[in-house]
Amino acid sequence: MDGIVTDLIAVGLKRGSDELLSAGIVNGPSTMSNSTPATANGNDTKKFKGEGSPNPPSRVLHIRKIPNEVSEAEVLSLGLPFGKVTNLLMLKGKNQAFLEMASEEAAVTMVNYYTTVTPHLRNQPIYIQYSNHRELKTDNLPNQGRAQAALQAVNAMHTGNMSMAGSTVSEGAQLAGQSSVLRIIVENLFYPVTLEVLHQIFTKYGTVLKIITFTKNNQFQALLQYADPMHAHHAKLALDGQNIYNACCTLRIEFSKLTSLNVKYNNDKSRDFTRLDLPSGDGQPTVDPSVAAAFGAPGIISNPYGGGGFGPALGFPQTAGLSVQGIPGGLGHLGLPHGAVGGRLAMHGIGPAANSVLLVSNLNPEKVSPHWLFILFGVYGDVHRVKILFNKKENALIQMADANQAQLAMSHLNGQKVYGRVLRVTLSKHQMVQLPREGQEDQGLTKDYSSSPLHRFKKPGSKNFQNIFPPSSTLHLSNIPPSITEDDLKNLFESTGYSVKGFKFFLKDRKMALIQLDSLEEAIQALIDLHNHDLGENHHLRVSFSKSTI
Repeated sequence: MDGIVTDLIAVGLKRGSDELLSAGIVNGPSTMSNSTPATANGNDTKKFKGEGSPNPPSRVLHIRKIPNEVSEAEVLSLGLPFGKVTNLLMLKGKNQAFLEMASEEAAVTMVNYYTTVTPHLRNQPIYIQYSNHRELKTDNLPNQGRAQAALQAVNAMHTGNMSMAGSTVSEGAQLAGQSSVLRIIVENLFYPVTLEVLHQIFTKYGTVLKIITFTKNNQFQALLQYADPMHAHHAKLALDGQNIYNACCTLRIEFSKLTSLNVKYNNDKSRDFTRLDLPSGDGQPTVDPSVAAAFGAPGIISNPYGGGGFGPALGFPQTAGLSVQGIPGGLGHLGLPHGAVGGRLAMHGIGPAANSVLLVSNLNPEKVSPHWLFILFGVYGDVHRVKILFNKKENALIQMADANQAQLAMSHLNGQKVYGRVLRVTLSKHQMVQLPREGQEDQGLTKDYSSSPLHRFKKPGSKNFQNIFPPSSTLHLSNIPPSITEDDLKNLFESTGYSVKGFKFFLKDRKMALIQLDSLEEAIQALIDLHNHDLGENHHLRVSFSKSTI
């Protein structure tokens, strides 16, 4: 393919040629050099190879490495948070596109942002740079109908023209109604999602006035009201279908039939950012005034993108190592604070830093072992190390793979009864669990499981991320060999000391089954005892908590 990437340019984006445009598309000379015309003859890359000199700012941006299935609306939404998009040229056969912003200033803001945050579409990194062209002309080009229809849909939102009669709107770019209220459903809720997390994400697309969170049909949902319907449209276009965290917490967004929200209380479940004087409500945690102020006291948020700068658009990275430590992929680079996933915003000077080590207390010292702590806490994350305190065996330290898994385990297991004791799970002050020094007496109370084959979540995108549920008396069994019968499994649980109240195989897959025990405590203990039990035929039983009942 022509236009081979040659080197990194100074703005941190990759250099490629704009030779895919015909000379007729461009209007006016390029300012790349005093003597270089804005032609698209395929020589741009070769001419500047090795010079390390980027194109000067232009309101036309060149986007490369676009996945085949990406729609015009998705490409447009890369630029929407930074200003009006005035033209779009899609070159799907070359996996490239050209985006023309209304002003050079908007294009500069967009390039500067994506210099620090690699843009992604459909989980794949793409590259954005200034074009050596100053303007796009697409009037007489073939196969650009969908691009122009999507562009018209976006422009109609800016001009208030909601009719769009006679035009075909690209998938994902259908016009919203006049409502500024969005209904948000979070699917695959692996990590806790809070009101603060939603605010942090959605405020990138406009001024958020009110949020109400609730649980319906066993799903975490929210209603969110923007100051302007256009902001709601941009947020839906950019965020619908995106994962907050890697491979989980998927946002499903639609426009609400409501035109305004009535918030009565400011607490962890609902918030009116224009009314900081509202009561917290009986039994509800109050909102820390400093946190509330930071989240939008009247007058703080003045520009349409949340006052603090512009946010990214569609296609957030799905890899670890982004700007927020401990939040693997997803929307991490939006700047979610470390503690936001834990239920309370941990801003600088307000809350504890993220920590992946848990302190578990009130354990039964006669029953406790590193293995059963590894199995139980491993339901909610990958346990790396376990240390039962030598002189106080009612207490243990558990190091999870990251802070989010520690938060998840704490939220699900704190207060659960195991072997006759109610567990107390909190974040530890320790940042890691130390292994005993060579020759130090330990009695086997410290174990390193960092390379254990029993980790449930070590594979990125594993289905286990989507099947995390609170402890329940119904257990999900899987990896059952064909020769094992219902009676075999019932006898296994009963012979281990548990009362079976119900059992059924999955109709479409007899490798899986549900088993209901007499109590929640029994189910927790049965999971500890029988997860990874050898069933023969090279099959080890997999046990987890189920959201279903029999």
